[in-house]
Amino acid sequence: MEIVGNGFLARNLRPYADRHPDTVAVAAGVSWASGTSDADFAREAALLADVAVRCRATGRRLLFFSTAATGMYGAMDGPGREDSHIVPCTPYGAHKLALEQQLRASGADYLILRLGHLVGPGQPAHQLIPALIRQMREGDVRVQRDAARDLIDVRDVVTVIDRLLAQGLRGEIVNVASGVAVPVGHIVDHLEERLGLRVNRAYQDAGAQHDISIEKLRSLVPETAAMGFGPFYHRQVLDAFLASEGASSGA
Repeated sequence: MEIVGNGFLARNLRPYADRHPDTVAVAAGVSWASGTSDADFAREAALLADVAVRCRATGRRLLFFSTAATGMYGAMDGPGREDSHIVPCTPYGAHKLALEQQLRASGADYLILRLGHLVGPGQPAHQLIPALIRQMREGDVRVQRDAARDLIDVRDVVTVIDRLLAQGLRGEIVNVASGVAVPVGHIVDHLEERLGLRVNRAYQDAGAQHDISIEKLRSLVPETAAMGFGPFYHRQVLDAFLASEGASSGA
């Protein structure tokens, strides 16, 4: 597998670089869900177009990472499904959906994975969990009252990617998430307990909660049954992250 990019997900895919030689994984581009930079969006679109041309010419499959986060599915009444009619509710969500459409029209073989909120060692400081921990260590944390996030361990994600690629899937879109939306306040609760902290919370009347359907993922990758997805899965994800970062525990 050729891996385009050097960021968080790209690094976690490196152990699989000698597998799936028919695939080019584009693990680069905008990774900040609150990002709205037109220049960054344009660069990612140009990169995807360039890789799609190469894949079409060589017959290789392009693996593209989209989002299953609030920006994509947040306006839906029920769980976000791959075949749902989508009206993105953030610039980031609209950008990712546009890239999906660009890829589908490119003529290249593709597999699109809509990812939940990845958690793991070495992830960018601006992403949710590192940012929350930094705020908490400073004594104050901002919590959107209605916000919830589907957390998934990056190690589980790369295992799922390996299994999906091995099946030779092409022309498919698959949600890769745990299927459980965890209120951000509950995430802070668990981090407080594990870190032995008590922090001041500034609540904002903002945020959105949505569930991500993983029915298709479960049918394609039965191994997900052993990954612990469920209402308490986020706790093991957070504990693993804290352990990898050498964080002290108050438990």
